[in-house]
Amino acid sequence: MAKESKIITNLKSVRESTGMTQQELADLIGMRRETILHLENNRYNPSLEMALKIAQVFNLKVEDLFELIQKEEA
Repeated sequence: MAKESKIITNLKSVRESTGMTQQELADLIGMRRETILHLENNRYNPSLEMALKIAQVFNLKVEDLFELIQKEEA
């Protein structure tokens, strides 16, 4: 059986709790605002470098922002 995996994030709630806009975060990590939007809506998986940069901005561990969910496939 193969495992299907998905990365989910609580980035939006963390970002909003600090009062930071999507554009401000994008500027800090060198990405486009649209990329942040897609990350927050779980439509895009970050690269390791991007995940580390985002975690650094908020002084958090990567696993505090992103979670790997694995499901068994039939």
